[in-house]
Amino acid sequence: MEGGWPAGGGFLLYLTVNLLLPGKGDTFTINCSGFDQHGVDPAAFQAVFDRKAFRPVINDSIPTCVNISFTLSAILEVNAQLQLLTSFLWMNLMWDNAFISWNPEECASINKLTVSAENLWLPDIFIVESMDVDRAPPGLTVFVSSEGQMTYDRPVRVTSICNLDIFYFPFDQQNCTFTFSSFLYTVDSMLLGMDKEVWEITDTSRNLIQTQGEWELLGINKATAKMLVGSNLYDQIMFYVAIRRRPSLYIINLLVPSGFLVAIDALSFYLPAESETRAPFKITLLLGYNVFLLMMNDLLPATGTPLISVYFALCLSLMVISLLETIFIIHLSHMATTQPPPMPWWLHSLLLNCASPRKCCTTAPGKGNKGLGLTLTHLHGMKKPVELVEKVPGARGTGLNGCPGSTKAQLVDLWVQFSHMMDTLLFRLYLLFMATSIITVIVLWNT
Repeated sequence: MEGGWPAGGGFLLYLTVNLLLPGKGDTFTINCSGFDQHGVDPAAFQAVFDRKAFRPVINDSIPTCVNISFTLSAILEVNAQLQLLTSFLWMNLMWDNAFISWNPEECASINKLTVSAENLWLPDIFIVESMDVDRAPPGLTVFVSSEGQMTYDRPVRVTSICNLDIFYFPFDQQNCTFTFSSFLYTVDSMLLGMDKEVWEITDTSRNLIQTQGEWELLGINKATAKMLVGSNLYDQIMFYVAIRRRPSLYIINLLVPSGFLVAIDALSFYLPAESETRAPFKITLLLGYNVFLLMMNDLLPATGTPLISVYFALCLSLMVISLLETIFIIHLSHMATTQPPPMPWWLHSLLLNCASPRKCCTTAPGKGNKGLGLTLTHLHGMKKPVELVEKVPGARGTGLNGCPGSTKAQLVDLWVQFSHMMDTLLFRLYLLFMATSIITVIVLWNT
C-alpha cells in the first residue's frame, strides 16, 4: 500500500526513511498505521536495522560528528602499587543518523523512540587508558529523535592507568586522564566534540560523589588532540580529572596516636635522668610504638616512600636515641660514683661555654651548675663530692685532663653537667620536632 487512502475509510500514516549508501540510493516507505493504538511495529524499521553495519551518512566523505560527555559517579579504588584508578562513569554519546527521519505529525505525534542498541550502528568510542575489557550491561537502548539524532547512555566501570604520586599521603592529590578516541575511524570518518561544557560535567560529577568514599573531586579540565598511528590520524578528547584524598581517617588512626606516643616520650624527660624507672618506661613506649606501626601498616601505601613514612621513621629514631641517651646517662652516673674518666679538653671547653662562658674551670662545684640550673644532688644515690675527695687519697689538688688543678669532685660535677646538658638538648629537639610536625600537617591539610 503506497501513497493513498485505504479501503473502508481507514486513515493510514506513513514514515519515509531515506537510506543512501556509498554509490547507491534507496528510498522506502514504512507503514505507520496503528502506532497510536498498538505501539511501534519493529518491522517498520527493519530496513534500518539491516544497515547497522554501515556508518549512517549520505555521503561517505562526510565524517560523523560524535559528541561526548560523561558523569563521574564513583571513585571505587586507587591502587598505588599497580598505578591504577578504578572509577564508574556514565558515558553519553550523541550523533546524527542520516538514515532516519520522520514527521511527527504523520506518525501519531511521536517525537522520540527508544530502539535496542544492538540493532543500530554505534560509534566505537573507548578510553585509551583503560586496562580492562568494556563490560557494558546487555539490553541497552538508544534514544532516536524524529530528526535522526541518536543519544546513547551507558554505564562503564573503568580501570585505567594513572600516574600516582603518593609522597604527600594522606594529603595527596592525584591527576588522572580519560582519553576518548575511536578505535577504527580516523579523522576522515569521525570527529569528536562535546554537547556539554566542562563545568557542567564537573558540577554534576561532584554532586554525585561528594558523599562517597575517601576521595573527593577537585575539578575536570579538557583538551583536544590528534593521535597519529602510522599514517592514520585519530581524533581525541582528553579529560584531566583532579581528585584529592580525604585525610581524616588517616589523621585519626595514624598521626594522632603517633603524636601522643611521642609526646609521652618527651614528657619522660621530667623523670630524673638517673632514675631506675626511666629506662624501662622508654623501652615500654618503644615496644608500644613498634606494635602500633605493625597494626597500622595496612593503611600505608604498599609502594613508594610517602612523607608519613619518613615521619614515622623519625619518631622511631628519636625514641631510640632517647633510650640510648638514658642508658648513657645511667652509665655516667655509675662511673661518677666509682672512678670518673678524664674529660677531654674540647668537651670541657664546650661545657663551660654552654653552661657559663665566664666561669673558670676552678669554679666551685656548687656554683658551676648554675648555668644549667642543676646541682650534684640530681644524681640519684650519688655521694657528695666532698665525700668522694676524702675517700680518694691524693685527689685534692690533682691535675685532671682538660683543667689543671681540678679535683675529682669537680670532675664528677662536670660529668653530671654534661649528662643534664644532653638531656636538655634532646628534650628541645623533641619539642622542635613536634612543633614542626604539627605545622606541616596543618599546612598540608589546608593546601
